[in-house]
Amino acid sequence: MGLDESQQSDPSIVGLDESQQSDPSIMGLDESQQSDPSIMGLDESQQSDPLVVIRNGKEIILQAFNWESHKHDWWINLDTKVPDIAKSGFTTAWLPPVCQSLAPEGYLPQNLYSLNSSYGSEDLLKALLNKMKQYKVRAMADIVINHRVGTTQGHGGMYNRYDGIPMSWDEHAITSCTGGRGNKSTGDIFHGVPNIDHTQSFVRKDLIDWMRWLRSSVDFQDFRFDFAKGYASKYVKEYIEGAKPIFAVGEYWDTCNYKGSNLDYNQDSHRQRIINWIDGAGQLSTAFDFTTKAILQEAVKGEFWRLRDSKGKPPGVLGWWPSRAVTFIDNHDTGSTQAHWPFPSRHVMEGYAYILTHPGMPSVFYDHFYEWDNSMHDQIVKLIAIRRNQGIHSRSSIRILEAQPNLYAATIDEKVSMKIGDGSWCPAGKEWTLVTSGHRYAVWQK
Repeated sequence: MGLDESQQSDPSIVGLDESQQSDPSIMGLDESQQSDPSIMGLDESQQSDPLVVIRNGKEIILQAFNWESHKHDWWINLDTKVPDIAKSGFTTAWLPPVCQSLAPEGYLPQNLYSLNSSYGSEDLLKALLNKMKQYKVRAMADIVINHRVGTTQGHGGMYNRYDGIPMSWDEHAITSCTGGRGNKSTGDIFHGVPNIDHTQSFVRKDLIDWMRWLRSSVDFQDFRFDFAKGYASKYVKEYIEGAKPIFAVGEYWDTCNYKGSNLDYNQDSHRQRIINWIDGAGQLSTAFDFTTKAILQEAVKGEFWRLRDSKGKPPGVLGWWPSRAVTFIDNHDTGSTQAHWPFPSRHVMEGYAYILTHPGMPSVFYDHFYEWDNSMHDQIVKLIAIRRNQGIHSRSSIRILEAQPNLYAATIDEKVSMKIGDGSWCPAGKEWTLVTSGHRYAVWQK
């Protein structure tokens, strides 16, 4: 499986059978917690223990923006969509970075305590967050803490001082490899701007205070850690323990294995690196399943054999550690107008038929849900309804039945069957009923 010995003995990694999955004592809850319906997932919006929500595994995320959203009075736009987001079954909506930024998209932050951004004013943001709370949709903050644009020139003539604004650091807050007086970076360098030195205790204290402010004063419940390759994952553990988000996900976007331009069949080392990051974060955070995205978007082109690994499991992170895998088709980087690595447009619904019926925790991209066409919105809503009604969660069991060039078929929890591709297939037995279908996909339930 590509796991070390300590991981092999960890049931959360290796996977529990169905009887174990339904045993709350195995989920790590004591007797008083086992009898508490709110902890078992009936009122997730009230929870504050990230491990409880992760183990629940019922998250369905909407990425509620794209790369161009800053041009469109975004907080006002989303406010009108909150009722539909809630009705559609999403547990959380990931918002773009809310702080003042040199770039309008929000990913070059400067004054982290200013909530007036290109997406709208602080008042409009807080009105949106209040409405989301009324509709029981959690708000996910985009935590951009790998790099920060300075206000004043300092060491080396670079803008690596933060004078005149809250969190007023000097050059010692910036890594030596990006022009500061701090220590060497503990991760990959984000070029062109000062990278934050997380080894400094004063930096970590200030960042935890800021994240606590986002949680308690601004009322964000969930966190998404941007460019998580840029600093050691042990700091993510410290930040989660300090700020206590209900749910967290990291963007550990690593390069897959290729031979020339062809994606390798075996991506075990790729998903292992994501798993190592999750382990380093104390298992308190999930991670975006970039392995599954890479394989799935090649598979739909007529290579569905890719969707079963050498052990007969799903080939992404969800095949090894589904309770920590956030699956997705596209995001603001891979899709939208950036289109760095887009999912094949003719096959997007096949992709959603896969991630919305499978283990892991699926994330739906705003463009697909609200901008492509109404039919896609309604098809995704049907798939979400099936997932929720049938109780599919991150650790649901899966049997892969077909993985041929033109056909993939699987049964999930022995109560939902699905197929994608243009090959002909349906589950055997009169107990199965077709509940939804579309271009090259179909789903049945008992």
